[in-house]
Amino acid sequence: MNRPTEIKHYRTEITGFRHRVMIAAGFAVLLFMLLLARFFYIQVIEYHRYFALGESNRITLLPIPPNRGIIMDRHGIVLAHNYSAYTLELTPAKIDDLDATIDQLSKLVTITSADRKRFNKMLSESRNFDTLPLRTRLTDVEVARIAANRYRLPGVEVKARLFRQYPLGTSASHLIGYIGRMNDADVLALQKAGQYDNYRGTDHLGKVGIEQSYETLLHGKTGAEQVETDANGHAVQNLARIPPVSGDNLVLYLDSTLQAIAEQAFGNYKGALVALDPKTGGILAFVSRPGFDPNMFVDGIDATDWNSLNNSPDHPLIDRALRGAYPEGSTLKPFMALAGLFYGLRNPDDTIADPGYFSLPGSSHRYRDWKPGGHGTVNMHKAIVVSCDTYFYRLANDMGIDRMHQYLTQFGFGQKTGIDLHGELPGLLPSRAWKAKHSKQPWYPGETVIAGIGQGYNLATPLQLAVATAALANGGTTMRPQLVEAVIDGRTGQRRLIPPQPLTHIAIPPAQLKVIVDAMIDVTHPGGTASAASAGAPYLIAAKTGTAQVVGIRQNEKYDARHVLAANRDHAVFIAFAPADAPRIAVAVFVENGGHGGSAAGPIARAVMDYYLLGKRPKPAISPPATITGANSHAD
Repeated sequence: MNRPTEIKHYRTEITGFRHRVMIAAGFAVLLFMLLLARFFYIQVIEYHRYFALGESNRITLLPIPPNRGIIMDRHGIVLAHNYSAYTLELTPAKIDDLDATIDQLSKLVTITSADRKRFNKMLSESRNFDTLPLRTRLTDVEVARIAANRYRLPGVEVKARLFRQYPLGTSASHLIGYIGRMNDADVLALQKAGQYDNYRGTDHLGKVGIEQSYETLLHGKTGAEQVETDANGHAVQNLARIPPVSGDNLVLYLDSTLQAIAEQAFGNYKGALVALDPKTGGILAFVSRPGFDPNMFVDGIDATDWNSLNNSPDHPLIDRALRGAYPEGSTLKPFMALAGLFYGLRNPDDTIADPGYFSLPGSSHRYRDWKPGGHGTVNMHKAIVVSCDTYFYRLANDMGIDRMHQYLTQFGFGQKTGIDLHGELPGLLPSRAWKAKHSKQPWYPGETVIAGIGQGYNLATPLQLAVATAALANGGTTMRPQLVEAVIDGRTGQRRLIPPQPLTHIAIPPAQLKVIVDAMIDVTHPGGTASAASAGAPYLIAAKTGTAQVVGIRQNEKYDARHVLAANRDHAVFIAFAPADAPRIAVAVFVENGGHGGSAAGPIARAVMDYYLLGKRPKPAISPPATITGANSHAD
């Protein structure tokens, strides 16, 4: 049976096909229009953005670190400068096996165990993509060896870098400070201060001392270089260069020769000295003994050297001039005498009978004078000249701790001086309010008595005592102590002076000041506690000696240095200014466990004043005696 023939509707099929073609064509046109719109958006509207991206792929912006500024003393002697040297550097992120790579390198150049330890220390503190120095100061032969083997040492390169050097070594090390490699905390601090961009390409900054406090000026301004690179990142050509601006150079008030003489005069003693110009506050010498070599920190100090310094019982890393807090001892007595005159509690001619001790009313406890049996009849002048404790015990008791605190604050005791260094301690000038804040116990009258001779809670830094001494020399004007005298612009070479800054002016009647200064001059004459240290001086010296107890002595005991551990012996203190009739220098000296101010600290101050005023070199360094052969009292 035959099926009927199927009739195709060609016209319908053609119509449907045409519709499908039109839809497909329309869709294609739509896609094309979208693509064209995208091209227009990218190439016209977003042209600048994508051009910049393309340029960034083609051009690499390399930072150019600036030369760090130089530090000089007042005579132009360089204290810190830069030199160029080759370094062997590794990028850990590009090295699969660091130890194997270092072993390979050790066959080409000398790599010591100290180099490895220092590298591992920096590696633990740095980001993995940082470039870290393994060896510094490579010779030309060593550079050639590494270059010849560079193809088989990925992540290894030789760079020319500037290094910081401190030519004077340990001299003035706490004052100058040092630079060190930036750590994460430094980076965070720079980012918070908005300065991080200026440190790109730089991996060191100032850590302590002037290097730290004047970091912004010393660092300079980072430059940049535009380098065209190929697809493999290789440099093709230099396109543009923005030169860096060198850091400013600093000129200090410091006299480096005077500094060296002061340091040598300490001999084997530990302690601190600050000498300054009373008129300007400029620091002439700033000694903290023992010191350290800041060059050890430039490349990154190794663990052995760090432990040696950090764990030393002599604490060479502590800046004793800035952060050493000691009792003032009897050097506080001239200031106490001025307070007595100010409050009308004493007249210069008022006398007391000194039996060799003082007792509070109704108390049997005796606060002993350093001289058994006392000094007889004593007025203010004699009390300063012979350092009579009994006189100042009575004066302190009459004055009271709060009035004492109020008056002495004017000289800067118990507060920071504002020197242009970081890390200064304020010392301690006690008061009732201070003790109430820090202790639940009341203030006792006996604490006032011993505060009158610079003992008890009293603490001052050598810097504070030097500033206060300079105020006496300056007629009552206290000056802000300052290290930097001038800044030399790293770009123009123009010298800019930093003007002296008066802090306060204490209204001291000239007649009252003359009483104190005359007494301090007689301290240096026969019969005074500093007569030996001042003997033969061709200029007038106004001085005061002091002895600061390290450990207390029971009431009926006698201080005998032969039976006291060296670390527990009294500190020696000495303040002076000269010439007394036209002061040019003020000095404060603390000698730890040195005994008497006149015999241990006085000669050090004399050596400093002789050189500064006369250009006279000192005798051989002073050293502490090997043994103590005789007992001594607390005479200053």
